[in-house]
Order: sequence, then structure tokens, then C-alpha cells
Amino acid sequence: MTKQAPSAARPSAKTRGVTPSFSESDQVFETAAEVFRVMSAPMRLKIISSLCDGEKNVGELLAEINTTQPNMSQHLNTLYRSQVLGKRRDGVQIYYRIVNERVVSLCRAVCTQIAIESA
Repeated sequence: MTKQAPSAARPSAKTRGVTPSFSESDQVFETAAEVFRVMSAPMRLKIISSLCDGEKNVGELLAEINTTQPNMSQHLNTLYRSQVLGKRRDGVQIYYRIVNERVVSLCRAVCTQIAIESA
């Protein structure tokens, strides 16, 4: 019985000349689904909307968005890990900013369309 190399050491299907079962279009759909998952929480949409005006710290966000500090931190962490937000530390404060403008464009398009249809 031959031992297989760890997956990281094995050449990919693409480099072996084999058509991968996971196509590029599949990857597009997977990525789109992840973006929609991240944006599926109303709280995260509120945070993105608030940060469209520029970077803010948690206290400033809490002054605009009615939620608890732990809930806000959890949503900020999700957006940060998903590379929608960036952050920087200034003393004891952490400031958040939008780093993925595509997500902002998508958010604006969907929210604008819904507002138009609701009017």
C-alpha cells in the first residue's frame, strides 16, 4: 500500500492536467454565497452603512446603532474576519473602516432597490 502525500504537497488537479471537479464558476458561487452569508444579518448591514461615512470606534458605532457592546463586537469581528472591514488601534481605541468596496456597492444596490419598492 502506497502512502499518499499530504494534500498540500500533492499537485493540484489543474497542474496535473486533470479537469477539477470544482470549476471556476463553482468558486464564484461559493464566494458569492459567503458574501451573502456575511451580509445576512441586519446588524452587519447597519454597521456597514454607518462606516460608509468614515472610520469609527466601537463607542461611536454604539451611539448610532442600538445594540449591546458584546453584540456589536461579535458582528465587527465577523466583518473583520470576512475582510469587509479593516481596523487600527489608536491607544485603547480600535477604529473600524470599510476595506471591501464591492460589499458596500452590493449593500447600497440592494437596500436602495428595497427602499424604492417600499415607497
